[in-house]
Amino acid sequence: MVITIDGPAGTGKSTVALAVAERLGFDFLDTGAMYRAVGLAALRREVNLEDARELAFVAKHSKITFDWTKHPPGVLLNGEPVGHLLRGSDATRAASYIAVVPAIREMLVQQQRQIGTERGNVVTEGRDQGTVVFPDAKLKIYLDAAPQERARRRVTQLRARGEIVDFYEILGGILARDRRDTARSVGPLAMAPDATFIDTTDMTEDEVVDLIVEKAHAADAVS
Repeated sequence: MVITIDGPAGTGKSTVALAVAERLGFDFLDTGAMYRAVGLAALRREVNLEDARELAFVAKHSKITFDWTKHPPGVLLNGEPVGHLLRGSDATRAASYIAVVPAIREMLVQQQRQIGTERGNVVTEGRDQGTVVFPDAKLKIYLDAAPQERARRRVTQLRARGEIVDFYEILGGILARDRRDTARSVGPLAMAPDATFIDTTDMTEDEVVDLIVEKAHAADAVS
């Protein structure tokens, strides 16, 4: 059973997907980490983030794997554990450039599908999981929240890591990311027609998780 959780930045997809996976005993696939890992590789090589050919070259030579023995799974870039480096603002910013390169999306989509096939029971989150990567997923969820709330969550997250950030700068970045994600030609941010929409603005994480787990059991029962 594959459960997809899509939505824009700051809606809590990663934390919710991980919690749902743990509740169900499924594997958790953080596709955003794959794009951020390529972004990290690009930053390390100091390539031009607006040069699609350079970025594709970096991606082609970046082996991204997961350590499934850890919870959440560890992310490795060319064998190096980099999970702790992927949630920072730099890697996140770089990922927004990586995500619009068609050649890179094609590479990572194939990897994600392979993981889904190999792991079997997976909760996967991203922007195009229910529309492009796993169009036949048993359960599709689309999370959203007001931009100001998403910015507040992101600021709290980054400050907890010791980063000095400005709310309005983060809000501006989220709105810009939304525009890029919805306008891109390949794998745009969109809600699958058969997805369940959940507005998390006024919901706690536990409430969102409970709702998705309930829907997962219902979907499994009718399969």
